[in-house]
Amino acid sequence: MDALSDALRVMGLTGGVFLEALFTAPWCILGQVGPQHCQPYLNTPSHVICFHFVVEGRCLAQIANEPACELIAGDVVLFPRNDIHRMGSELGIEAIHASKLVQPGKGLELRKIEHGGGGALTRLVCGFLGGEALLNPLLLALPPILKIPVTHIPGGDWIARSFAYAASDLANGGPGAATVMSKMSELLFVETIRHFLANEPPERTGWLASLRDPAIGRALSLLHSHPKRDWTTEDLADQVHLSRSAFAERFTALLGLPPMRYLTMWRMQLAAQSLRQGRLSIAQIAYDCGYESEATFTRAFKREFGTPPSAWRKDHANGSAASAREP
Repeated sequence: MDALSDALRVMGLTGGVFLEALFTAPWCILGQVGPQHCQPYLNTPSHVICFHFVVEGRCLAQIANEPACELIAGDVVLFPRNDIHRMGSELGIEAIHASKLVQPGKGLELRKIEHGGGGALTRLVCGFLGGEALLNPLLLALPPILKIPVTHIPGGDWIARSFAYAASDLANGGPGAATVMSKMSELLFVETIRHFLANEPPERTGWLASLRDPAIGRALSLLHSHPKRDWTTEDLADQVHLSRSAFAERFTALLGLPPMRYLTMWRMQLAAQSLRQGRLSIAQIAYDCGYESEATFTRAFKREFGTPPSAWRKDHANGSAASAREP
């Protein structure tokens, strides 16, 4: 399995579609994914990526402090940090918040928006991808707004047709359509990230860029898949067939921190996810993250989050948004 696929598998990304929108020019809306949009696909995730797929027509999309991008049929635009965004046939007119326009679906049908001045038609399918703290390094590596023509992706014509068909089936309340749409959303996201990564400048550094490096990508896959193993820098270097010094230097240059520091931060992200889910004891979480004792794990967790795991779990269960320093 390649490093990106392996990382996404560990991150547990889940996708879904919550809205079909039909706009006629002139129109302008403000949008953002809310917790209610993630149901029935999953409970409220800690991190959300918003996306829109243009089925028909064209429009503009923009977030604050970023230039507008033009979208045409077959384009997908992602907002990796779920920023409030403005979309419309033109962006200089008054924007209405999308939540005020949503019409509830009947039965299993999608929620819908029909809005505008009666001019040129634009049809959007709006969705999300959600996950827990493990998504942090990926989201930080992406730009705040990302546009990809689906036809530029290998197999993009098939993906675009399949996505539009599945969305139409879901919009009409087709049985099983929500499950199909969830998988199509995840596929669309993965292929979008692959396209973005393939077109990044070769000199770019950072978490996502490191997945392109054969040695460092392999090392990340090992750390992500086997976090409780008693890794050393020498072990990892041996696994990727580099000397210890060459491996440590390359890893640090790409990721901005040494291998063992990255491992600690990744373990803490795994621990935070398990604590948030609330199913395992702290002792079991400590073991799963590679710590022989609960006391050692508690000290490491407190250094990372500023609070012991028991308090973090209690605060998070009460809705407090505690957060760690990101890998």
